[in-house]
Amino acid sequence: MLSQKGFTLIEMLVVLAVISILLLITIPNMSKSSKQIDEKGCEAFVQMVETQVQSYKIHHNTLPDSLQTLIDEGYIKQQTCPDGRNLHLQEDGSVEIVPAP
Repeated sequence: MLSQKGFTLIEMLVVLAVISILLLITIPNMSKSSKQIDEKGCEAFVQMVETQVQSYKIHHNTLPDSLQTLIDEGYIKQQTCPDGRNLHLQEDGSVEIVPAP
């Protein structure tokens, strides 16, 4: 009989076990990183909106009434963070993240 070369069942099971272990290690770390990315993205978006508030103030010599004014004027496109949290414009021109209920 001709000798056929290939992987044995044991070798395939070992490879699958190693891949499974690697996945078990990396998936929890990715979910933690995803949350941190969302938080940092929201913080960066808040800073960008505050910059646009100052830009509006420079052009109009007054602070906008609300974030909707900035949307209407084309300064920003949305008043929510990329992770879905809402933003609120304070009277002093600063922007805060509205806490979830």
